[in-house]
Parts: sequence; structure tokens; C-alpha cells
Amino acid sequence: MIDIPYAIGAIVVMAVVTFGLRALPFLAARFLRNNPLVQHLGRFLPLAIMTLLLLHTLVSSARQNLSGPWQELLAVLTVLALQWWKKHPLLSILTGTALYVLLRNWGR
Repeated sequence: MIDIPYAIGAIVVMAVVTFGLRALPFLAARFLRNNPLVQHLGRFLPLAIMTLLLLHTLVSSARQNLSGPWQELLAVLTVLALQWWKKHPLLSILTGTALYVLLRNWGR
């Protein structure tokens, strides 16, 4: 049987460590907010991550689908064209998603 004070001590230590790990980003943000590297990464990383996710999706779709990634490419081109023309992200994303779902389910 586990010793009760030992178990309570272990739970308290785990709670303090968990709270500290959750609070650390908020404490660090105060010091990193004006750092030029962090500001550059804040502007650069979202677009880079989305581009990598898009390329990963297109490549894996091309490997899995024998006819190629044509549905995905057409949806991506639609999103790009609508965003360039209307400059309305929600319209572009919803239209591209609807087109992609329609194309994927139309061939079945």
C-alpha cells in the first residue's frame, strides 16, 4: 500500500510542475515580445507552415490517388484566384473547400 503523505506529496509536486509549465509561455512572452527574431518568426512561420501542409497534402494525394491530385490542385487554384480577385479570405476558403468536397465526391 502507498504511504498517504508520499502520495499527497507526489500529487503536489506534479501540480506545481504542471502549473509552472503552463505559466512559462506567458511569463516568457513579456520578455520576448520586442525581440526582432520572434517578431520575424511571427510574420514568417504561419505562411511557411500552411505552405508545408499544402505541399504535404498534394504529395500524399498524388501518391494515393491514381488519377493524381487534380481535385486538390483545382481547389487550391480556385482559392488563390478568389483571394487575388476579391481579397476575402473566408469566401476563398469556403469556396475552395466546397469545390474540393464536390470534386472528391462527384467521381464516386
